[in-house]
Amino acid sequence: MSKESTKPIRRTRDQFHFFLNIQTRWADNDIYGHVNNVTYYSYFDTAANSLLIQHAGFDIHQSPIIGLVVDSACSFFQELSFPESIEVGVAIAKIGNSSLRYELAIFKQHHIEPSAQGHFVHVFVDRENRKSTAVPDAMRKALEFYRLKVC
Repeated sequence: MSKESTKPIRRTRDQFHFFLNIQTRWADNDIYGHVNNVTYYSYFDTAANSLLIQHAGFDIHQSPIIGLVVDSACSFFQELSFPESIEVGVAIAKIGNSSLRYELAIFKQHHIEPSAQGHFVHVFVDRENRKSTAVPDAMRKALEFYRLKVC
């Protein structure tokens, strides 16, 4: 059995058009003195939804559709800890009929290489009946600017 490398290709800061600044919190650290791995997913979720709210007109409280996370992953390259200011880069890798795939990377301030990176997939469903629904045209159009830049 051959062992294939699953090492991800690291993204760089210039591949992203949207960044969300986040201050790590005391509670983010675990007993080992670094940000716990589950917290990175919280940063991803916050950044992806911030992009939708700030630049795609998505109203998380009133919209007839919601995005459900159906897939996510994270690769860790360098520890983060409290106190640190980080920047989460978000890019749209794919716009499907009812889904968005985000590529995300967490950067220490002024760093070009990420401390962690991953992906996140939202499938949009009707808020009431949870049936899959198309990504609205206005959202699709607004997110085109944030497409992943391939270098």
